[in-house]
Amino acid sequence: MFDVIVVGSGPTGLMLAGELRLHGVDVLVLDKEAEPTRQSRAQGLHVRSIEVMAQRGLLERFLELGQQIAVGGFFAGLAKAWPERLDTAHSYVLAIPQQVTERLLTEHAAEAGTEIRRGCEVVGLSQDEDSVTVELADGEELRARYVVGCDGGRSAVRKLLGVAFPGEPSRVETLLGEMELTAAQEELTAVTAEVRKTQLRFGAMPLGDGVFRVIVPAEGVAEDRATAPTLDEFKERLRAIAGTDFGAHSPRWLSRFGDATRQAERYRVDRVFLAGDAAHIHPPTGGQGLNLGIQDAFNLGWKLAAAVAGWAPEGLLDSYHAERHPVATDVLDNTRAQIQLMSTEPGAQAVRRLLAELVEFDDVNRYLIEKITAISVRYDFGEGDELLGRRMRDLELKQGRLYERMHEGRGLLLDQTGRLSVGGWADRVDHVVEVSEELDVPAVLLRPDGHVAWVGEDQQELLAHLPTWFGAATG
Repeated sequence: MFDVIVVGSGPTGLMLAGELRLHGVDVLVLDKEAEPTRQSRAQGLHVRSIEVMAQRGLLERFLELGQQIAVGGFFAGLAKAWPERLDTAHSYVLAIPQQVTERLLTEHAAEAGTEIRRGCEVVGLSQDEDSVTVELADGEELRARYVVGCDGGRSAVRKLLGVAFPGEPSRVETLLGEMELTAAQEELTAVTAEVRKTQLRFGAMPLGDGVFRVIVPAEGVAEDRATAPTLDEFKERLRAIAGTDFGAHSPRWLSRFGDATRQAERYRVDRVFLAGDAAHIHPPTGGQGLNLGIQDAFNLGWKLAAAVAGWAPEGLLDSYHAERHPVATDVLDNTRAQIQLMSTEPGAQAVRRLLAELVEFDDVNRYLIEKITAISVRYDFGEGDELLGRRMRDLELKQGRLYERMHEGRGLLLDQTGRLSVGGWADRVDHVVEVSEELDVPAVLLRPDGHVAWVGEDQQELLAHLPTWFGAATG
């Protein structure tokens, strides 16, 4: 029997597997596809996901293969410069194709000892008080203490659980693909600039060697969005929207996506959890989907590992839904708003013009980017210091940086007083006596995901808070 079976080997599932393996959890990743996808629907990591990689010592791998950019326009394509004074040491977006992100996370999970099996479709699921049984299409049955469905918007795990997935169906559809274009760059630039004056769901981004990432509105909503569009359909829509098909040929891959917005009612059913697109789907506006899934995994991983190790306090596993469900609800709302702002309807365009004026205010611009990049997320840990519930940025310490001390996925007490102790929790919480000019409180207790669980300098208060997140003391 495995400790955890993760269904789905996309970014969410791979990130989760890596997190679990940090703590020695026996993990099996299943994926129904025989080979990794060649499609790169997502194109980058936002600030919070960049921080996540830095916290686990993975960022250098990503920086080597990505491009750091600090350009605005992420909220509904509103043209405004990247804001200053973001609360992060990583104030940029990392442009990196999803295919590369998945490869790097696969390498990380495998290096950590994760077993990955491809061509394994899950068709059955049952659970009792102690375990979950997963049935595969070939009749094989596998057992685990916990199962996590990271298997996308059409999640088999979610359907087998019978978890409702309420929301709205797609009303508009967009075609997306990578293909070669023969049109001159001057023509592409001029036509794209003209079309995007009114149609923001259009573009042709060069990828090199004559290959472009092309996006264009579909004519309607397909009955079966799982069926890829043809090149002829793509060219027809290009001619309808742009007046030319740019000589499109030799597609690498073609796909379609809609603006359906849905969220699972529950992220946990006893020993089975949902994460990533299995828990929520929304339009790709703002580039938040892949990032939201990675951050789900980052929240859940250490909690599941604590349950497997036997020290998880009561309510820790339930806190996954309590914390991540509201975050996804907010993302669904902001993508709904962005889709409306990108509409060509007169009313929507009027609202867009108004918001374009408001975003010129630095505070408005920063607020929207902090929302898109997820650095404004604050979990509800009750009343207390303004830092409570927020993730701590990568502080510069007297020696090194904070995130360098978090690679092992443990809790951390950053103690500027030198008078505190983690006592019987030293096997789960690192005690770092250090000083940072960027931190104006005596000490902070950080969970393994970097969120602030306690602020203060009183030893008895600290001892009262440690069990909430780290269970009973040992020794």
